[in-house]
Parts: sequence; structure tokens; C-alpha cells
Amino acid sequence: MTKIFLATLLAFTATPALAEQPVTAVSIVQTADLDLSTASGQRALDQRLAQAAKEVCGTASDVDIAGTNDVRHCRVETLAGLSAERNQRIAAASGSPIKVAAR
Repeated sequence: MTKIFLATLLAFTATPALAEQPVTAVSIVQTADLDLSTASGQRALDQRLAQAAKEVCGTASDVDIAGTNDVRHCRVETLAGLSAERNQRIAAASGSPIKVAAR
């Protein structure tokens, strides 16, 4: 019986993974209703982006430390990747000139 169990275990661990493309999760963040020229509009945008990052990165069980760390890393990287677009949208909404100086 032990040999059958061991053979079954080896069959599952030795099976190569199928070459599947990774699934990309997408979440659409609506911004048309936000006044990004205000602090409250910017906070609302940040909250929506954080929620979208949670949605696309998923969750892990509290007992899965590696999975929890992967999810946390995914969220940080996702938000970091959005920072330039976030800042551009806020700058475009403000209508304020940008002061550039050099010494």
C-alpha cells in the first residue's frame, strides 16, 4: 500500500505544468466624477486605486505567509506602476501652471 501511495505522490509531483499564459486581472477605475483639483478628489482617487489593486492582486490566507507577502508585494508594485498616471491626471485637472527653475 505504501508503494501505491508513493507512486501516486510521485506522479503528481513529477507531472510538468502545462504551458498556460498567466491570467492578467484588470479593474477599471472611474475618474470622471472626481474633481482631481481638490484634496478630497485626490483622496477618493487614491482610495479607488487602492481598492482596484486589492481586486487585481487578490488575497491569500492568513496562514499562508508567502502568499500574503506576494499579495502585499503585488499591491505595492501595482500602485507604484500607477503613480505616474495618477500624478499626470491630477496635474491636468488642477489647471495650475508648473513652476520650473534651475540654478
